Amino acid sequence: MTLIKSISGIRGTIGGKVGDGLNPVDIARFTAAYATHIKNHKQTSSNTIVVGRDARISGQMVDQLVVGTLLGMGFDVVNIGLATTPTTELAVTMEAAAGGIILTASHNPKQWNALKLLNEKGEFLNAKAGENVLAIAAEESFIFADVDQVGKLTYNDSYTEKHIESVLALQLVDVDAIKAANFKVAIDCVNSVGGIAIPQLLTALGVTQVEKLYCEPNGQFPHNPEPLPEHLTEISSVMKNAKADVGFVVDPDVDRLAIICEDGSMFGEEYTLVSIADYVLEHTPGNTVSNLSSTRALRDVTNKYGYTYTAAAVGEVNVVTAMKATNAIIGGEGNGGIIYPESHYGRDALVGIALFLTMMAKKKTTVSELRKTYPQYYISKNKIELTPEIDVDTILSTIKEQHSQFEVNDIDGVKIDFPTGWVHLRKSNTEPIIRIYSEAGSYDEADKFAKDIIFQIKTIAKL
Repeated sequence: MTLIKSISGIRGTIGGKVGDGLNPVDIARFTAAYATHIKNHKQTSSNTIVVGRDARISGQMVDQLVVGTLLGMGFDVVNIGLATTPTTELAVTMEAAAGGIILTASHNPKQWNALKLLNEKGEFLNAKAGENVLAIAAEESFIFADVDQVGKLTYNDSYTEKHIESVLALQLVDVDAIKAANFKVAIDCVNSVGGIAIPQLLTALGVTQVEKLYCEPNGQFPHNPEPLPEHLTEISSVMKNAKADVGFVVDPDVDRLAIICEDGSMFGEEYTLVSIADYVLEHTPGNTVSNLSSTRALRDVTNKYGYTYTAAAVGEVNVVTAMKATNAIIGGEGNGGIIYPESHYGRDALVGIALFLTMMAKKKTTVSELRKTYPQYYISKNKIELTPEIDVDTILSTIKEQHSQFEVNDIDGVKIDFPTGWVHLRKSNTEPIIRIYSEAGSYDEADKFAKDIIFQIKTIAKL
């Protein structure tokens, strides 16, 4: 059993002993700690918390525990039921609520669930707020409400529709152009809430030909739910057999978007953000942001339009912070996460689909031809395990000094920008491991960057 307590929330495998898995006692403890934090720090007069969940098997159980605990803490709850992560984020602002909790373990397998914690803006808690929640939970310094102050529960299942309406209202979404293109679209929604939201979105966009794969929101994931190429062989076959124009795959909470070309090949999750940013920048002046481990192609596209690209520390909250600081008009992460502030500051696959289909309709090109228009980079992902007594911080500092002739960024580990690629080193917070991501114009070159750094690390550590 696994229980992971972090500043962004609590996640774990269902069951086990207290403190050793995601069980009713720990769910109630962390929900009460979050409610206490919101009560002590809320920036609004609202006494409402929004709760939404994905379609995991454990979802109903976790939902009842979270809602009951929030009511017991004296908060009113608007339960929006089965809903995507971006839908829940938008519901917080539409309700003018004090916060929200999303019950989802994102791309993790079915035995996992999690509490993702939102502030009154429908955005994830920052590090300081998250640390406060953890401290309250550790001390169990929460006080439940007296009977006359117990909160009230309201159900509202209209927010998927409201979310879709907000997507259609975006200036760069052209419903008429999408209708006229008469696309055939294939989708894989991994039997979670995407199976509710994505077909409704496509219908609203005027797409009448939809090949559905795993759209029953029953939580029985038919394959590993992380939308990586090795997990998407089935929709690749559907694309070719059905002669679809484009395929879309989402994770269980629908904040990540993978795109499949008409020939069944992978568009590449790194290029979801790159392509949509290209469309947005073509029509709107402004800057972009992604995290340090995302492809250099976004920087290239941004520079093409004469704007500024900024790299943020890994993590959605860090990307959002950098976007606000630089007035970025689009940003996100290389895992297929699109953040479009014109809608809201959260990764949103629905926004991504609508913008991508509009771009396709206007450019009148195939997905595979569109993919060829972007710089081609390859990312290699590696890690090196160290002994517990080795000082990882000293290793990272030494690597930084040894590469001072290059552009080095140390806001999150150490990232070295070489003329033809980059290497990003990040230490694990829980074990003596350094994760090493590298990118270059060929996979062999990216892998060589990583191997050279690994050799240097072993030399420094005397391994």
